[in-house]
Amino acid sequence: MASETRTDTATETAPQLDGTDVESAPAGIPQGVDVARALEAILMIADEPQSVVGLAAGVGRPVADVRAALAALVADYDGEAGGPRRGFELREVGGGWRLYVRNEYDKVVLDFVHTQSPAKLSQAALETLAVIAYKQPISRGAIASIRAVNVDSVVRTLLGRGLITEAFTDSETGAIHYATTELLLTQLGINSLDELPPISPLLDDGSKGFDDV
Repeated sequence: MASETRTDTATETAPQLDGTDVESAPAGIPQGVDVARALEAILMIADEPQSVVGLAAGVGRPVADVRAALAALVADYDGEAGGPRRGFELREVGGGWRLYVRNEYDKVVLDFVHTQSPAKLSQAALETLAVIAYKQPISRGAIASIRAVNVDSVVRTLLGRGLITEAFTDSETGAIHYATTELLLTQLGINSLDELPPISPLLDDGSKGFDDV
């Protein structure tokens, strides 16, 4: 996450969620609008994680106030104040904050999305993306060897979607090696590749991964 500077006027008190925290509202928040609800509105339409510094600039409040407001929203959505536990949650992912569907509702949402529109990535693209995610950095030739098919067009598709990037070019062979991007972490709702599930249990014999390739 981007570095943040605490201002001398920042407070650590979480703002009220009932619209009462309106004292000396700065430019960026209309008079009478609660800072937590203003952040909620921004996060509702954001398609990428938003940094605390960026949110603070958007609502015109000190970073400490925004941190407190985010904590208040997390507690609110989790039902810690006695209210209902929402079907969504506020998570810090990929260096910023974003709203996500709770894990227990993933299947419901996935089924709904599949009935509304076709999958965005083909099976071949998903398989290639998985190989890159677990073996990165990896060359196109190595990917093709693992999948036993030509992957040129699929790699171009993943590059175009911003899910993978050219990490480096081998100085001896000239082969480009690919790696996943922060966008993939965002789409998966994880902070790092360390949170990916182990690959071995997903293979046929459940005993080895890609290391033999």
